[in-house]
Amino acid sequence: MSLNRGIGSAEYIKKKIPKNAKYEHVKTRLDTGCSLTKYMERLEEIKKNYRYRKDEIFKRLKVTTFAQLILQVASVSSLNQNENDSESNGSGDGLQSDADLECLSERTNGSLQRSVLSDHQDAGDTKEICYSARSTLLSVISGVGELNMDRNNQKMASELVSSPEPDDRPYPDCPYLLLDVRDCDQYDCCHIISAHSFPIAMLSRTMNPYTKEVLEYKNAAGKIIIVYDEDERIASQAATIMCERGFENLFMLSGGLKVIAQKFPSGMTTGSIPSSCLSSPTSSKGKKCSAPQQPAHAAEKRWRFTSDELARIQEQLEEILIPSSANSRLSSRMSTSSARSSTSSHLSSSTSGRGSARVRSSRAWK
Repeated sequence: MSLNRGIGSAEYIKKKIPKNAKYEHVKTRLDTGCSLTKYMERLEEIKKNYRYRKDEIFKRLKVTTFAQLILQVASVSSLNQNENDSESNGSGDGLQSDADLECLSERTNGSLQRSVLSDHQDAGDTKEICYSARSTLLSVISGVGELNMDRNNQKMASELVSSPEPDDRPYPDCPYLLLDVRDCDQYDCCHIISAHSFPIAMLSRTMNPYTKEVLEYKNAAGKIIIVYDEDERIASQAATIMCERGFENLFMLSGGLKVIAQKFPSGMTTGSIPSSCLSSPTSSKGKKCSAPQQPAHAAEKRWRFTSDELARIQEQLEEILIPSSANSRLSSRMSTSSARSSTSSHLSSSTSGRGSARVRSSRAWK
């Protein structure tokens, strides 16, 4: 047989295995690092959810990076709040009691009344003095005014009621400013928690196009401004205009609410997510079905995340960064390796037992 002659026919090599529609959804678990199928899936995801352009002058921020930023800011603010509470509790021991404060107020009122009486006696006024809410002309001229303790208490109580609670205010020294560049109606229906409404129409104003928060965060050290919308149509325009006007610390949230609805469906947003951001599920026959309509409810204007929302964001972030399938594979590999080691140790112990039994039997024959 000559060497030039091939073994078999080349037609068998070119022949393809027929595909079965029943197993099309089954994917390979082997990840070589250069899988063409996963690369094509990644390209499809980019074309579907993102709008990359070559002439972009703004920077982008991933949704996962933004989730990590939220968790870090919330943890740091909670630590600072606990430290402030402990310091306030420690300094509260040195304050005076309520009885001492009442005695002090009575002494102050008595001294003020005596000063007013002496002023009236020096002026030769023998009329009876009427202590009303308004100060007399003589006391105003002499620089002494009446103190209405009830009115002061009411004023302090009203200030305490009107002042927002810590949960209703933004995080102190928050490193990011989140701007929703959609219309106000869309902002009221759904938005990311801690986001400010900043419609893109405000950029077309000739006078005062920016809010006070935007001016505070513009090119500030250690702070960034993040803009977002539903699918990068409006946010890219707003980011381009603001970068052209000198904003150097501006970022655009990649994917917007559309990617958030896929990766963080709960915990990050408030209100009902728009139907355009929800991905339509596919049926078993391969046809796209209409997304189930969720009950519409108005969004709450909140500046902080609750503990439950932070826990959900943490769980979803761990699922994205460390998929459960990888964990299951790792656990299965560890279980198989442990099983192999146990079987090998069992075999070695059995062989050593057999060898010792043979030695004993040989000695008995001798």
